[in-house]
Amino acid sequence: MELLSLKNVSVGYDGKAVAENISFSLNSGDYLCIIGENGAGKSTLMKTLLSLKAPVSGEIRFADGFLKTQIGYLPQQTDVQKDFPATVFEVALSGCLNECGLRPFYSKAQKEKAKMWLERLDILQYRKRSYRALSGGQQQRVLLARALCAANGLILLDEPAAGLDPIVTKNMYELIKSLNEESGVTVIMVSHDLAAAMKYASHILQISRSGAFFGTVSEYRNSAEGLSFLGKEVGDDA
Repeated sequence: MELLSLKNVSVGYDGKAVAENISFSLNSGDYLCIIGENGAGKSTLMKTLLSLKAPVSGEIRFADGFLKTQIGYLPQQTDVQKDFPATVFEVALSGCLNECGLRPFYSKAQKEKAKMWLERLDILQYRKRSYRALSGGQQQRVLLARALCAANGLILLDEPAAGLDPIVTKNMYELIKSLNEESGVTVIMVSHDLAAAMKYASHILQISRSGAFFGTVSEYRNSAEGLSFLGKEVGDDA
C-alpha cells in the first residue's frame, strides 16, 4: 500500500529552495535512505515531511487516514537532549503525548506500549534509570523507543548513529533493519554513511541543488548519480 508520495517538491527556507524537484513514492514497509552532500537539504526535507516547514513548491500526500502526528521522529541529538533529567521510561512514554489530547495522564495501554518498545530495543532493564546516566548508544535506543511510541508504522531518523562508536553504530543500524523487516516499520533515514545505506536500505533518495535521484539500491548503484557519488566505475561490485 502506498504510504507517502512527493511530486515535484522543493524545500528550503523563507521561500528560497535548497533542494528542488523531489519526486518519489514509498509503500508501507519500505526503507528509504536519504543521502547527499552537506547543505543539500536532507534535514530540511525531513522537517518538511513533518510539517515543521512548508514546501516551497510541489505536493506531499500521505495515505488516506494517516495523520502526520503519528510519525515517529528521531532528530539529531543535541547536548541538551543528552542531559535530559528524566527516567528512561518517562522519556520513552513521552512519545505518546500526541495521543493524550486533553487528558492530563497516560493510559494503561500507552504505558504498556512504552514498555513493549523498551523491551523490543533491549533497554527495559534501564527503565528506572536516569536517561542522562546512560551511554550514547543506550540514549539513542531510548529516543528510538520514544519515536516508536509516537509512530503509526512510520519513523523518520536524522543521522541516528552520529557520534556513536563503530560497534554501537553497527548495532544501531542492525536494530533499525530488524524493526523494518520483523516489525514492518517503514523507515526514512538521513545518513552520511554510504556503506550502511547500500547495505540496509531498500531505496535511495539522493538530493542536491540540481535535482534528485530516487530508486532501489540496485538502481542507484548503477545510475550515473550513484556511480559519481559513490566514486565507482561501471561494473564494480558494491
